[in-house]
Amino acid sequence: MDKTFKFAGVMGWPVAHSRSPVIQNFWVREHKLQAAYGLFPVKPENLADAVRGIRALGIAGCNVTIPHKVAIMPMLDVIDPLARRMGAVNTVVASADGSLTGYNFDGYGYIQCLRDAKPDWKASAGPVAVLGAGGAARAVVLSLLDEGAPRIRLINRTRGKAEAMAAEFGAAVEVHDWSERHEALTDVALLVNTTNQGMHGHPALDLHLDRLPKAALVSDVIYIPLETPLLAAARERGNPTVNGLGMLLNQARRGFELWFGVQPQISDELRGVLAATF
Repeated sequence: MDKTFKFAGVMGWPVAHSRSPVIQNFWVREHKLQAAYGLFPVKPENLADAVRGIRALGIAGCNVTIPHKVAIMPMLDVIDPLARRMGAVNTVVASADGSLTGYNFDGYGYIQCLRDAKPDWKASAGPVAVLGAGGAARAVVLSLLDEGAPRIRLINRTRGKAEAMAAEFGAAVEVHDWSERHEALTDVALLVNTTNQGMHGHPALDLHLDRLPKAALVSDVIYIPLETPLLAAARERGNPTVNGLGMLLNQARRGFELWFGVQPQISDELRGVLAATF
């Protein structure tokens, strides 16, 4: 049995709020591994030094969060094709020879969290409305297209940012002005919030759900709080809802498997441990 101690962590600035150590160290204990997962607070100007440090210290790899998900890409040896299409990396894996590969499991985490919540969910069920056009939106939109979503209505405060994404991802993505957000919910099968509106410390998302079909699935990539005002309003009118915790947990599984060689499961016990930190 391999007795080598393995170390990984999450690299960002700031990073103290991250729940990744709670998740990863739960799995380390569960599988009785010689390993640990910590916080790597790295200022943007120190990113190149930090990446060299991964190689020098023999670290298994790391998760990458804001603001490094794009900036780290040129510093890595290999970029997985899906991460290249998403234009961002959220997981780095070090090989035995010291080479570093960048992956992006955000989209995988998002799709899997929908399936966990609603096993009969299909991307092809109908149009999708996506609010926001940042990094999370890129992962969500690209993954939904790959899963067969017929049409995506991209709605962002800054129209130009949404138009750039639509031009990159093709004709299935149509851009709507922020002022059209209420009407754009007509006949959608899935509504996704990828903005920070509704996150702890931010104002609630200003969105009227009157036009939203009662059967539409409503999801929010936010997980603090577990139920955003959007999800509460959707639940009260009878829509099925999914918070962002499943996305976080599912993307974490892929990194853990690549660093430590074990595929972990998402248990009710883990969800309880995590919920206690909010």
